[in-house]
Amino acid sequence: MKISELRDGMSNVDISGEIMDISEPRDVITKFGNSTVATAKLKDESGTVSLSLWGKQISLVSVGDKVEIKGGYTRTFRDEIQVSVGKQGSIQKLEVA
Repeated sequence: MKISELRDGMSNVDISGEIMDISEPRDVITKFGNSTVATAKLKDESGTVSLSLWGKQISLVSVGDKVEIKGGYTRTFRDEIQVSVGKQGSIQKLEVA
């Protein structure tokens, strides 16, 4: 799936792209307790999207990494579609030849 095809409320989203930017991690309180979150910008040939990185996911990727997200979901936050990996999904770096 391409980033330009993402819509609010999608589940089981599989996309890949390059990490263009990662915000400073911040502590947040969720209904599940305290957590740390950072927002990354993910880019492919069709556009960019915000990617929420939670807890240990933050240290898995760096700017410039090509990543693949499987089983993610989308939602709108502050009038912008965001992709989250969630507990059922996965994020991994792609090997670059």
